[in-house]
Amino acid sequence: MMTFNRLTHLEALESEAIHIMREVAAECRNPVLLFSGGKDSIVMLRLAEKAFLPGRIPFPLLHIDTEHNFPEVIKFRDKLANKLKVKLIVRSVQDSIDAGRIIEKPNQSRNTLQTTTLLDAIEEFGFDACFGGARRDEEKARAKERIFSFRDEFGQWDPRNQRPELWDLYNTRVHPGEHMRVFPISNWTELDVWQYIHNEQLEVPALYYAHEREVIERNGSLLPVSHLVRPKPGELTQRITVRFRTVGDMSCTCPVISEAENANEIILETAMTRITERGATRMDDKTSDASMELRKKEGYF
Repeated sequence: MMTFNRLTHLEALESEAIHIMREVAAECRNPVLLFSGGKDSIVMLRLAEKAFLPGRIPFPLLHIDTEHNFPEVIKFRDKLANKLKVKLIVRSVQDSIDAGRIIEKPNQSRNTLQTTTLLDAIEEFGFDACFGGARRDEEKARAKERIFSFRDEFGQWDPRNQRPELWDLYNTRVHPGEHMRVFPISNWTELDVWQYIHNEQLEVPALYYAHEREVIERNGSLLPVSHLVRPKPGELTQRITVRFRTVGDMSCTCPVISEAENANEIILETAMTRITERGATRMDDKTSDASMELRKKEGYF
């Protein structure tokens, strides 16, 4: 009798992601993996390892650094890139500001300013495909996006001008100046990511686990006190046990109250939550219902 080994849910997602990465490596001339040191890009890096073993990862990493990142995450980013011997390219939003390419407004999150620096880096190196760790469950604008997301010569995304992906067949053809954003873990959820981290025993920045931190409450959210976020008149600081579901610009990334100290405890906690990680932890995504979609149309991640 013939026997069939059924893939688990997580194995099927892993297989799909690896297939997508190999497709890009085979069809695209000069791909790059967008890597921030956050949990999703850490999972992406492990998938790239598996996709091309026993060889090395055949594309570099690119981080668009706001210089408002958590220092622990930047340190982790550099350590992991060195460990895997993968070329890491860093381009700074501050350099774009200093060059007059971007005008920074008072009290503005630098997350929204990364687009210009990213598009400049894509043009500088001639990348024709950029792997990203975005997932459809994060935010409704991202749910509209295809796995292979076509960007025009200005780096812009038009949701009405996307290519069909019938039977998992992908059209990677682009003209000079155009490129693709590719999302191998688009079909994953936050829960899937943490289960994969647990199964693969992946190291992630300690910020993701429960720790005591000084915070202030502002506009119904907690903000970590730092050199970028200071208490306003009338605001009180408090030290409580929190963790971060996502890591980004320190000025707008909010922790959540939590006692989860390891991946397994986070899995249990995530299974019970009904609020998306960006909805709960990114103040810049709450400015309007269309804020993310508008940024993506301009060329954001």
